[in-house]
Amino acid sequence: MPLARPHVLTAPQLGPFSFWLSVPQLITWGSVFYTFSLLMTPLEAELGMGRAESSLAFSMALLAEGLMAYQVGRWIDAGHERAVMTLGSVWIAVGLLGHSAVDSKAGFYGAWIWLGLGLAATLYTPAFAVVTRRFPQDFRRAIITITFLGGLASTVFIPLFAWWMSLWGWRMALWGLAALQLGVCAPLHWWLLQAAPRSVPQAGQDATPSASVREHLRHAPFWLLALFMLMMMAIMSALPPHMVALLQESGLSPAWVIAVPAAIGIIQVLGRLLLFVFEHVWDVHAANRWIPVLIPASLAVLLLGGLHPLAALVFVVLYGLGNGMSTIVKGTAMAQYVSRAHVGQLNGLLGLPIALARAAAPLTLGLLWSQEHGYSLALWWLLAASLLGTGALWAAQHFALKPRQ
Repeated sequence: MPLARPHVLTAPQLGPFSFWLSVPQLITWGSVFYTFSLLMTPLEAELGMGRAESSLAFSMALLAEGLMAYQVGRWIDAGHERAVMTLGSVWIAVGLLGHSAVDSKAGFYGAWIWLGLGLAATLYTPAFAVVTRRFPQDFRRAIITITFLGGLASTVFIPLFAWWMSLWGWRMALWGLAALQLGVCAPLHWWLLQAAPRSVPQAGQDATPSASVREHLRHAPFWLLALFMLMMMAIMSALPPHMVALLQESGLSPAWVIAVPAAIGIIQVLGRLLLFVFEHVWDVHAANRWIPVLIPASLAVLLLGGLHPLAALVFVVLYGLGNGMSTIVKGTAMAQYVSRAHVGQLNGLLGLPIALARAAAPLTLGLLWSQEHGYSLALWWLLAASLLGTGALWAAQHFALKPRQ
């Protein structure tokens, strides 16, 4: 019996494949991750919740996503990417429809736990795993390409969902988002992800870290990168669900409240485009070092500028660039500074801690909010976390590169 010919995508197919895979990323990030901030205020009013109680739902979603991520990764590694991402889109559609009918806090929390499980099968982590398997020699450019449309999610869906809410109310607006999952995301995943590469068993890929992986755990770069990723993932998970409420409290006009978070998406894509075009010119270690600095710089502007429209504009530029390009830094740093051969296991060891950090961050902002001070204490906490994370990356580079000098 002849051996089946392995399915291999050639280099010219990378661009179209990455583009079509990025369309569901745009819709899913926009319809779940970024619309929570618009749902927060009306749901607090209807269900009688405080800010910490409403924030807890988003934290539950992120925790559910993180806890499911390892199993989703195993399914994709086994060649089931088509079923995983298609069913993930259907799962999210069902969750959005269920969310439209919630009339209690328990139902609200249940809907977001359900949505979090769906995010584990549909967002960047599974998409990056798919292109890494299909394009082993050029996955970095594929990853950057996928993040282009994903970075526009807030730009497209915050104003779109706000418009739908004004037309139909938040319950029927969720039906519109569910229709996009069923009508666009699920069919695209089913069509695009045909003929997945066969699973290739590799030594040391079980749940127990191999001896060589344990050796990396004895050295500082791994733990410093772990701290960097934990802090940055916490920040980038904490701000989106609170962004609209934060800007509303600052006294900005309704137009600015929508425009500021929407513009972040455009700037994210611009940053990734710059990285895509100039990655062969820039020194990769210098780029990795300075890109995350944009995050604390943006938060400092927001604090010192008192949320004046000009300060908000500078914040949009700095945070958007930093957030957009830091996605690539986080995705490649472990391979560059610890081990390329064991990057899957090393990142897998951080799955649960990152899930806990992402889940705790939105709730922490809700707890730090107060009637007297608004989000001031929360912003100072974010600034401290961003400085700690950036410093950890710099230290990891120092220890990892020092023997080479």
